[in-house]
Amino acid sequence: MVGQLLLRGMIAGVIAGLLAFGFARVFGEPQVDRAIAFEEKMAAAAGEPEEPEVVSRATQAGIGLFTGVMTYSVAMGGILSLVFASLYGRAAGGLSPRALSACLGVVFFLALILVPDLKYPPNPPAVGNPETIGMRTELYFAMLVASIAGAVLAFALARNLAHRWSGWNAAIVAGIAYVVFIAIVQALLPSINEVPENFRALDLYNFRLATVGLQVTIWTVLALAFGFLAEKQLRAQGLYRLGASAR
Repeated sequence: MVGQLLLRGMIAGVIAGLLAFGFARVFGEPQVDRAIAFEEKMAAAAGEPEEPEVVSRATQAGIGLFTGVMTYSVAMGGILSLVFASLYGRAAGGLSPRALSACLGVVFFLALILVPDLKYPPNPPAVGNPETIGMRTELYFAMLVASIAGAVLAFALARNLAHRWSGWNAAIVAGIAYVVFIAIVQALLPSINEVPENFRALDLYNFRLATVGLQVTIWTVLALAFGFLAEKQLRAQGLYRLGASAR
């Protein structure tokens, strides 16, 4: 059964990847082009020699973007399906397959994307000091690990509290605990501000908006498509009522 769900998670990832690639081409790549043009303009003004193009821009925005988005989407679809398989009928209460998939999609988006980005938002190519890229990467992954750990601990807390309180009250308390934990972590981690003063704020805003929109597209399609496919598979296997009847 896990293998069947994993396959459907990867299929959902393919669907999400195709739609996300289209989104990135229409909304994301123009922002990258603007950032690259700004970088080239600043280099020319400083008299720096033009760097050789190792990979053409057409390749980056074409097959490179497609490969990256598809690989990421399929991988996330597989992870989503495995987490779904571990929770359905055991720790998911009375949630239907589609409802559980939708909830997981929201949790994954918040823990993996939104919370880390609130502290260390994505920047276009022209923003950031190349000498600090290692430090910035380490800080981002520290925030990511903290967010994932906080989400896991919040889930465990909600399960323990559910034995004494209602499911909603347990979820609210666990959610508040997660927010407090993340607020402390974000306060302890250093901030980074390497945006050039002459870089247009609107271009930076549009780039970050496009990156968030890309992730929203991926996780929305993943959660909805996988929920649909998983429900069909569980009905065919006669296991659909497992999640609804488990307590």
